[in-house]
Amino acid sequence: MTWKENITHWRSLTPEEKLRRKWESIPQDVARSMAFEGEPVPVERIRATLARIEPPALLKPRKAS
Repeated sequence: MTWKENITHWRSLTPEEKLRRKWESIPQDVARSMAFEGEPVPVERIRATLARIEPPALLKPRKAS
């Protein structure tokens, strides 16, 4: 897939899907950043910390009405 196709695909996603993907990428992004700074942290530890944080409202399951 070219970069143009990637951009078109990203733009076609719903706001909820974009947010979900960003939220799920946090542990890996933080782990890479910490490793780059010379302080590697296991991704599992970051995921455990993130699991204790309340996700954004758009990621919460909607209540049936």
